[in-house]
Amino acid sequence: MLLRSAMPWLALLALAPAVSRADAPTIDATLAHRYFDEAAQQCRSDGAWLWGKSLCGPMLLVEPASRRVVANQADGEGRLHAKGGVYVGALPTSQTIANTALDWAGVHWSEMLWPLPEEAPVRRTMMAHEAFHRIQDSLGLPAGGRDAPHLDTLGGRYTVQLEWRALDAALAAKTDAERRARAADALAFRAARYQTFPEAEQAETALERNEGLAEYTGVMVGNRTPAEQVAMAHWDLIWHPKNDATFARSFAYPSGPAYGILLDRYRPGWRKAIVKGGSPARMLAEALHVDMRATPDVQKLAARYDGPALLASEHARAEARARQAARYTAQLVTGPVLKLPLKHMKVQFNPSNLVPLGDAGTVYPTMQVIDDWGSITVDGGALMAPDWTLLTVAAPEGEPGDDELHGQGWTMKLAAGWRVAPGPRKGDWTVARGGH
Repeated sequence: MLLRSAMPWLALLALAPAVSRADAPTIDATLAHRYFDEAAQQCRSDGAWLWGKSLCGPMLLVEPASRRVVANQADGEGRLHAKGGVYVGALPTSQTIANTALDWAGVHWSEMLWPLPEEAPVRRTMMAHEAFHRIQDSLGLPAGGRDAPHLDTLGGRYTVQLEWRALDAALAAKTDAERRARAADALAFRAARYQTFPEAEQAETALERNEGLAEYTGVMVGNRTPAEQVAMAHWDLIWHPKNDATFARSFAYPSGPAYGILLDRYRPGWRKAIVKGGSPARMLAEALHVDMRATPDVQKLAARYDGPALLASEHARAEARARQAARYTAQLVTGPVLKLPLKHMKVQFNPSNLVPLGDAGTVYPTMQVIDDWGSITVDGGALMAPDWTLLTVAAPEGEPGDDELHGQGWTMKLAAGWRVAPGPRKGDWTVARGGH
């Protein structure tokens, strides 16, 4: 189960264990009730227009530090109790905490971390984004997609940021001719990326059909007027380049709303068509008669979008990134490690700080994972295999043997009946069933 975030800056507010102190912070039930009403009002205003299905449904607000929850309805197992027009309780440690769709206590929820953003447009966008994730399976748009490591390379980052700048110019255009020209530039930058990285289209399409469509839904339902929707899409396009350390997982947040708004203009009915397959970018290219097979002159086009300055800054970043990747390679690939197989994984992470290591996988600097063998909290790097079947961390410190383990950048609690055992490579460890 991959836990998604409405916006990366809200993805991972805490990985703290549950606490039961009397002075633990509590969710303001009155404010939560107001947010529930706000979410209900905006989904009623949508009236199932966007996707043909209502976005109204169960919502669960979770305070990470205490794991206390406030819900807008009763659960299916009697774990929550009514209080002041809402339902309150606690989320067990068997469940991870993130902005996501969550199956718990007999209900399929939209789960969100408390506190919600104070800024109304951001908050409303997030609530509608998570509502989409709750219904996307029923729309025929199941969650999917792994990382897109090419977007952490110099060429990938350069062209995707040029693409975003062109999309932003298209949204701001005053004439139809200008809008079409800027949208064509955006598609040209994407075409150049696809021609450079053979795996790019499949990876990007999967992420856009998940987080891209979710963020488009958030922008369209969470903002009332076309001007407000364009303003929020613009905000997405400028916020992420400034704040995301990597785009390998988060690139679809800014691109999704922009492509969706342009498709609403130039390809009516695209939301029904995309259920059958394809990507927003390909649909827009077809609508605007842009040949994605043509080889664009990136240098010439980039001059319109301050490309030289962007390229210089990306060269500097690439040098620093190479040094960081070398440190992670020594820690998680060539050095002694603990390997954790993933079979029934629940995971939460920050999609904005990933470090791809090529064929070895992607480093997640911060994350929490729950699987059959127990739970691990990472604050100093873990390597996720490309197929998400194996997690690797630095070898345990000391002689493994306790239920509570720790190593460089991580702590772990083994489940009953599991132990740490020597791995096939000298100095490595793995987990296995059996007495501790």
